[in-house]
Amino acid sequence: MSSQLAVVTVTYSPGEHLQRFIESLAGATVEKPQVILADNGSTDGAPEAVARAYDHVRLLDIGANIGYGGAINRAVAEVDDSIEFVVVVNPDVEWGPNALDELLAAARRWPRAGSLGPLIREPDGTVYPSARQVPGLASGAGHAILGSVWPGNPWTRAYRRENSPRDERAVGWLSGSCLLLRRAAFDSVNGFDSRYFMYMEDVDLGDRLTKAGWHNVYVPTAEVVHTKGHAAGRNPELMLPAHHESAYRFQADRHPRPWQAPLRGALKLGLAVRSKIAVRSALRSRATEQNLGAELQPRVTSHKETEAHGS
Repeated sequence: MSSQLAVVTVTYSPGEHLQRFIESLAGATVEKPQVILADNGSTDGAPEAVARAYDHVRLLDIGANIGYGGAINRAVAEVDDSIEFVVVVNPDVEWGPNALDELLAAARRWPRAGSLGPLIREPDGTVYPSARQVPGLASGAGHAILGSVWPGNPWTRAYRRENSPRDERAVGWLSGSCLLLRRAAFDSVNGFDSRYFMYMEDVDLGDRLTKAGWHNVYVPTAEVVHTKGHAAGRNPELMLPAHHESAYRFQADRHPRPWQAPLRGALKLGLAVRSKIAVRSALRSRATEQNLGAELQPRVTSHKETEAHGS
């Protein structure tokens, strides 16, 4: 086992993604770190199977779905205090060659780096904008409310920073789908804020690390592929409201003064309306896909039957 590194991931019926995650980790580092699966209530048996198959993988049964940040905090508390770095990563991430060693090397170059994150690719090879600025009230509200209906709005463009150079640099925050955390930094800010059930916990962490004097460092020489949404995409009626609630909490925490109450109220109302529209749209899309699948199924069956009869 590695004396400097541990890996923590949260599982919630991760399916086949988890096996690829473990297999690709072997090529991401010369170390053999302990891997802790913080399980939030899986029912597919995947975490148990992987823990049985690999002696460096440990299953930590959380006992209930307490959210992403809360489960990470529980798992990190199980890591020995002597371990300097903890990797926090989603189980649907596939590691690129030497990706983790690249992050560790960058951590040595940046002794005040509290978190370091790789270049993240979508499954189709496109680059996900994972290194961003911390949103202010206006930019955060503009992106949260208009981002999906007007993707090219100036607030979303500024927030996502999709055309930023791919160089190693300090940024406002990094995607929580894959982070190398310096344990001293993570502990100094008391880890993730567990009030965020899902979404925005990484933005909040990056902001608090910066305010505590640490850096969030983007390391594009390290690459991973993130499938995204293996759990979040299943229940849009639950996940989309959680996203909007987290966006509100982030800004409300940072604008708590009495004179800012009208701003908080307007933001809350705008996000609530946007959440309802987003949920309705997602459910409609899901129903359409299910209907199309049902319509196509008889045609596929009929085609196979025709082939079987030699017609």
